[in-house]
Amino acid sequence: MTGPLLLAIDQGTSSTKCLVIDKSGSVVARGQTAVGLSTPQPGWVEQDGLAIWASVQQAVAVAVTADLAPHVIGIGLSTQRESCVIWDRQSGAPLTPVLSWQDQRTDALCAGLHTGGHGAMVRVRSGLPLDPMFSAAKISWLLNQIDPDRSRAAKGDICVGTIDSFLLSRFGGPHVVEAGNASRMQLMNVARGAYDQDLLDLFRIPAACLPQIVPSIGPFQAARDLAPLPDGVPILAVLADSHAALFAHGAFAPGPVKATHGTGSSVMGLLDRAATQDGSSLHPGLCVTLAWWTDQPYLAFEGNIRSAGSTLVWAADLLGVSLDQLAGLAATVDTASKIHLVPGFNGLGAPWWDAEAVATLSGFTIGSGRAPVARAALDSIAHQIADLVEAVSASGVTVDRLHVDGGPTRNNQLMQFEADMIGLPVHRAETAELSALGAAHLAGHAAGLFSLEQLKTLARNGTTFLPALPMAEREQCRRAWKTAVGRSLAPHNR
Repeated sequence: MTGPLLLAIDQGTSSTKCLVIDKSGSVVARGQTAVGLSTPQPGWVEQDGLAIWASVQQAVAVAVTADLAPHVIGIGLSTQRESCVIWDRQSGAPLTPVLSWQDQRTDALCAGLHTGGHGAMVRVRSGLPLDPMFSAAKISWLLNQIDPDRSRAAKGDICVGTIDSFLLSRFGGPHVVEAGNASRMQLMNVARGAYDQDLLDLFRIPAACLPQIVPSIGPFQAARDLAPLPDGVPILAVLADSHAALFAHGAFAPGPVKATHGTGSSVMGLLDRAATQDGSSLHPGLCVTLAWWTDQPYLAFEGNIRSAGSTLVWAADLLGVSLDQLAGLAATVDTASKIHLVPGFNGLGAPWWDAEAVATLSGFTIGSGRAPVARAALDSIAHQIADLVEAVSASGVTVDRLHVDGGPTRNNQLMQFEADMIGLPVHRAETAELSALGAAHLAGHAAGLFSLEQLKTLARNGTTFLPALPMAEREQCRRAWKTAVGRSLAPHNR
């Protein structure tokens, strides 16, 4: 292999994936390493920071052979969002576990802030609702454990950061965070692209422990300790994973909307800069987030689903089958299941934002078998996506097609049902690793390999699923789903 190559590292919730791409945008090598989760108490979800770092090193070693290594001119990094950790500034050693974006231990803290009347201010300043998903409450909780009086944080002896910030810290250099990831911390004024002192005060987080917010194209410290890559390969771009997938779809302007299907799911599209960007015109179940910062900050609307692929994993474990067998069972049910699984395992995200919601399985009888339950698990993903598409449309944002990516999208039955439930074409990308690809594309743009025009016109092969269900049947399915969601919501949110 000759010619310049780019390495994309996508550090996700359950695995770290790597792609090596050439100057035409073609994937020439791949690597992947699993990452574990622990749940020490109900609602608690943790990871090990050093295990995440080791997974990055291992995935790079698989993807980058000794022959390829000399030709890698730069790295693009994509990471899971909202998850956060604290480490020692001098040694770099983690001082806490990584609190996953799925972790719900700060529910009481968020509820207390809501009761105190802070919800509206937090929403307007950060673009995000008060919810345990976001980093601010997690950081406050972690500081309460290791630095209750905030003395170490105030002196800057400890570093707080999201996963991108933690991984970048392994390379040395300044303590930084990419702007899109920073926007998910709930400490940034989304309109200004800078930390908001009122938010820092509310969550009792000293500015001295926080990373500097930098654009998505840096500057970043060059990489090291990623053998067989030589030390000094530049980090050219960093993006949050969902944002990277939007970039990979070529959605550089308002209009296209994408839905990433992973452990959870994200529905996202850029906001028109001429429109209101503080979120006041959006459905209250949607967030405003910073998609990326290149020549300028680009804002996006987003809806976050907590359980998508993880619902399939749970259902497969419950039924004692593999994921492939679960899909096979679901395929034997050729119409929408009358059984509904609402996956409120850790509450429900957008558009409901109900941390007290519970998981429910309803509509079954003594004669119900495993197949309808499997189908209900699959259908729950499509219904949640439809909930968000409806919220986007209710905000006056035009959606003419949905671009999808992620592991669960390989299931044709799910994709067809999704098209049926939203009543729009669903286009599935041929390449599953869209987050990694988006990071590579932005890195290539930063390196001068691709112009934005070239990236717009890259071949994006895939499969399009067209709605086939009559309108009356679709509306009946959607009403039944919303009835099931009503059973899941906390009584005061119904």
